[in-house]
Amino acid sequence: MSFDLTRRAALAGAAALPLATMARPSLAASNGASGAGLPHARSFQLGDMTLTTLLDGSMPREGAKDIFGGGASEEEFAQVSRENFIPADMAQFFFTPTLVETGGQHVLFDTGLGQGGIQTALAEAGKTPEDIDIVVITHMHPDHIGGMMTGDAPTFPNARYVTGSAEYDFWSKMEAGNRVGDMVAQKVTPLAEKMSFIEDGGEVAPGLTAVGAFGHTPGHMVYRIESGGEQLILTADLANHYVWSFAHPEWEVQFDMDKAAATESRRRILGMLAADRIPMIGYHMPFPAAGFVEARGDGFRFVPVSYQMMG
Repeated sequence: MSFDLTRRAALAGAAALPLATMARPSLAASNGASGAGLPHARSFQLGDMTLTTLLDGSMPREGAKDIFGGGASEEEFAQVSRENFIPADMAQFFFTPTLVETGGQHVLFDTGLGQGGIQTALAEAGKTPEDIDIVVITHMHPDHIGGMMTGDAPTFPNARYVTGSAEYDFWSKMEAGNRVGDMVAQKVTPLAEKMSFIEDGGEVAPGLTAVGAFGHTPGHMVYRIESGGEQLILTADLANHYVWSFAHPEWEVQFDMDKAAATESRRRILGMLAADRIPMIGYHMPFPAAGFVEARGDGFRFVPVSYQMMG
């Protein structure tokens, strides 16, 4: 699938992003002795692998219809919101990297906003940044690459890095002044010598396979996780909201750079998940970010995980 994005289109898409610089996320207190609130880590078992979702941050944002309801009428958007018991004028954002422990390696998918949340979540999971062997970047929006560097030093000093070649090529060639391109220069380029590049169908490690899901960005990838006859898809930013982007995959999302391609990717991947009853973990789903997909009418429904895949 080809992308013909002008610099103007790239700038417009970057300007719409929920960047870390826009607002400091309000992260709920850790569970345990510090009081009630959201935990920062939740583990699941998939065959011989342990998957841990890591809550890097969460924040509310107004103007939900403008962000997630492109092409919908005000009445349609309000009705879907009402049917799902959520406000039509506000969305709660979650930012959730995933740690996969497999074959003695710790593989981290995405790094969060870069405001310390990933370190907190790893600590709750009993890990440190030094434990990470591989960092996989699903795409290079700032809320996925923000945690790659802490100051001038790599946050994960012992890791090597993997990302899509199309993704890196696009953003690394962006002119100065583009918000994403500038962050790529700050967070990704310093680690380029430790980075390898992957294509659709490429393997990060045994059981961890890239699947092209282009549209959100030029090289956006989701990842198939397989172990012991079981599988799960890390959907990254395939669907940015658990209600609106599922119920109406055709509703345009402000953050998607090629909106037609993003819709096609959503329908294809969500349709496969629903038909094959494969669980998923989505970067922006409500924490712990895991669940299943049910076909419903001309769209889908996200079914949050309860006690399935308990670690």
